[in-house]
Amino acid sequence: MAAPIPLHRSLLVRLLAASCLIAACAITATAWLTTSTTSQALARKEGQTLASNADILAQLSGYAATHRDWNGVGPLLRQLASDNRVRITLVGTDGAGSGIASSSTSTGALPSTAMATVDPLHFDTSTEPGAQRPGIDPRLVGPYRLTEAETEQQRQTADAQVTCLARAAGQRAQAVRLPSGRYTISYGSDVPRSAVMFCSVYGSPAATASERQPLAELTSATAACLQRADVHVPLSLTVTTGFALAGVDPASEAAARGDQCLEQARRAQLQPYAAPAAQLYVDTGAPAAWRFELTAANYAKVAWTAALVLLLTLAVSTLVGLRLVRPLRALIRTAGQDPDEFALAPVTTRDETGHLAVAFNRLTERRQQIDEQRKAMVADIAHELRTPLTNIRGWLEVTRDGLVEPTPELIDSLHDEALVLQRVIEDLQDLASADAGTLRLHPTPLDTGDVLRQVAAAHRAHAVANGLRLTLDAPPCPPLTADPDRLRQVLGNLLSNAVRHTPPGGRITLRCRGDQDTVTITVADTGTGIAPEDLAHVFDRFWRGEKSRSRRTGGSGLGLAIARQLVQAHGGTIEADSTLGAGTTMTLRLPVS
Repeated sequence: MAAPIPLHRSLLVRLLAASCLIAACAITATAWLTTSTTSQALARKEGQTLASNADILAQLSGYAATHRDWNGVGPLLRQLASDNRVRITLVGTDGAGSGIASSSTSTGALPSTAMATVDPLHFDTSTEPGAQRPGIDPRLVGPYRLTEAETEQQRQTADAQVTCLARAAGQRAQAVRLPSGRYTISYGSDVPRSAVMFCSVYGSPAATASERQPLAELTSATAACLQRADVHVPLSLTVTTGFALAGVDPASEAAARGDQCLEQARRAQLQPYAAPAAQLYVDTGAPAAWRFELTAANYAKVAWTAALVLLLTLAVSTLVGLRLVRPLRALIRTAGQDPDEFALAPVTTRDETGHLAVAFNRLTERRQQIDEQRKAMVADIAHELRTPLTNIRGWLEVTRDGLVEPTPELIDSLHDEALVLQRVIEDLQDLASADAGTLRLHPTPLDTGDVLRQVAAAHRAHAVANGLRLTLDAPPCPPLTADPDRLRQVLGNLLSNAVRHTPPGGRITLRCRGDQDTVTITVADTGTGIAPEDLAHVFDRFWRGEKSRSRRTGGSGLGLAIARQLVQAHGGTIEADSTLGAGTTMTLRLPVS
């Protein structure tokens, strides 16, 4: 009986350990994934909050740029607060912290710091289309709003410029309307400068009737600022519709200080048209429950969940392990039975253990077949040795008793029986050497045709004595590297069988063909042939087509078995093809080198 398997080597224990490890890894990975996902969600939420806050600031600045005060901002505050789920409060910048407006009637405390200051005169215009000057909300138009007629005229001019660019440069441009009613042309950087100049897109357009007065006032305010700074003001100083200084030497001091004075003058000019600056407070109002915290209760939940998962894993693993181990134990019990019983293992599954049981049963059946062949071979060997020994013993006994004279014919008969014994023993020796891998070969380069001619000459007399015609068909064949004695032994066995099983008047042909890699030798006869059901056994040991043991056709039944072993030792193959009543062909294929 097999020794019990140590616990640490048990398949079930290792399966349980692997399952526990997998479960622990799964729990750890899940916790990490949850934390990572939560962190990413919080980061996305923060980004969304920043985006919504920027949108709130932009809309409120737009309101301040188009209204002189904050009266009526309540509906906009409530709409923004509803869309973003926040509380929005505007507080004055006068230092008293007086409230201007709020989206909620709640009197709760405001955040400790304001999110931003809503002031269209100090606004980031880097992302606003058509920004006129950095720091001033482009929606703050003031006295520069065009009349409807002027706006229509501007639109027609812009459309004409877009059409001109399309024709001159083959590029598509777009007319963009500004809050003042003016239009600006948006085109790609690959549009040639010549086309821009040709279509009058480059530079500041001329002022309209509505713009001349405020531009003149802006010019005067800018000049006064420069005079206060003791900077010479040229008489040609003007401000363009693009709010840039013109008529000033770029290298002069007026140009250096002019932009600063122009910005101050423009803010002073636009201030009456905008609502006063206000502090913006945005309160997200997120309750504490929304915050990600792993409290003691959460730790307990994680621990209980982990324990439950481990228990479930152990239960499932135990059930699966028992199902896997059951057929293995049945296989072990079958293997532990008496070998002479050739017991077969039950095949209850179709998985790996089922395949193992099938392989075990095939091995058992093969072992049983080999055992039967061994017994049959022992019986055949005993028979092959018993017959000549019985003849020798019988003749010797009657000669000793004086019943028969020791004539030369008797001595020749006893010698023939001794030769039969010697042949059987030598054949058994060859088979034993081949089975043990100790069969000695002495390969040498040889002429294939010469070997065939020698074998044919050695058996021609025997064939003629039996009324047969032995023909050699051996055109020039490639030379072989083989053991000449063993090759003659193989061909001699095949020719002896052909002579033995071919009736008088028949024909035996020894043929050779070859190419650069293989030499093919065939021995064909017109004998009795072999039945199809027996063809697969012709190379078995002690097999005879003659089922009786009368030895009418002679032979030990080992010749073809030895021939196959010798051919395989040379790296070749041998096969039989036969038709019952028409003859048999034995084919050898040997490598050239």
